[in-house]
Amino acid sequence: MSATLEQQLDGLPSDVWSELSAHHFDRQRFLRLAARLGSETDNRVKGAVRPPAPGDVSDLPEPGSAEHERLSVIGRKALAEGSVALVVLAGGMATRMGGVVKALVEALPDKTFLELRLAEMDALAERVGRRAPLWLMTSAATDAATREALSGRLDGRELAIFRQNLSLRLTPEGNVFLDESGRPSLQASGHGDLPDALKESGLLSRFVNDGGRTLMIANLDNLGATLDEAVVGFHLDHGKAATCEVVDKVGTDKGGIPVRLDDRPVVLEEFRLPESFDPETVRVFNTNTFHVDARALLELQMDWTFFTVNKKVGGTPVVQFERLIGELTSHLETRFLRVPRTGNGSRFLPVKDHDELAARRAEIEAVARTRGGLK
Repeated sequence: MSATLEQQLDGLPSDVWSELSAHHFDRQRFLRLAARLGSETDNRVKGAVRPPAPGDVSDLPEPGSAEHERLSVIGRKALAEGSVALVVLAGGMATRMGGVVKALVEALPDKTFLELRLAEMDALAERVGRRAPLWLMTSAATDAATREALSGRLDGRELAIFRQNLSLRLTPEGNVFLDESGRPSLQASGHGDLPDALKESGLLSRFVNDGGRTLMIANLDNLGATLDEAVVGFHLDHGKAATCEVVDKVGTDKGGIPVRLDDRPVVLEEFRLPESFDPETVRVFNTNTFHVDARALLELQMDWTFFTVNKKVGGTPVVQFERLIGELTSHLETRFLRVPRTGNGSRFLPVKDHDELAARRAEIEAVARTRGGLK
């Protein structure tokens, strides 16, 4: 199969190769991943998995408490020094909002997701006296529209864009999948691209060299996940390389959960858990919001796991390979922070599609007003 696939790669149109190369396509890795189709074992981890140990998951202190104020002082100092940056995941293939780039969708009347993110950074700068860098990881599908929306504002430092990787979809048999027009079908290869893409951009090394210490990583559509003095303070105070935010499960919520794998605190998606482990025994799950030591991320050398994902394009089955940002916890020492998911203090307001946006608009507006992102 691989020889046939190699020939197909050799025969790709030159413009497709140009696009892939511009997005750091790794041909040899792609061939290795394709070669395992049909023979790979499942994605489940092989080590010993058990629930989090006491102390692995901490609660964010209540606002107004002495501990919340203590942590806020630590975080406020770091933000005022300019040693904290926000990195927003704004990539993907722009398929869930009717083909419109989500950053440019109106989350509130006359306010797009992107505009609300910018406003939240303005409000933070007013509170702490300094603007934190905001970097957006875009994709081939979202980059041009996002850059156009930020025309004249991008400075490559305080406000910057870098692109995630790009790959090819395959048929279940392992051939290059062609879309209805006969063109190779391209796909973004998951939010786990962020560490490598950020390093390749040069933003991370410059930030660290200038004294940067902490990165917050969050989904564009989770407008509850804002830079917060107490959360930054919690991360800096415990001293480990990573903090992963979690929230209580409600009903049938599913997602990556904090566990101990061979006695190491990590996030594991449910499809990676051994069949003998019941994910319902862990009543919190990962929000995909992280605080990470910037130098540890810069120096990180890890062999990422690319998962085989089965999807459909126009009703036709396809296979693609993706990596997940949560795998950072398998390589960086991590503490988990349980944060609110309701009320004005909510740090979890995900919006995957128009229906969820309609259901959450009132919450989004209340949170944005409370934090100064909406006047």
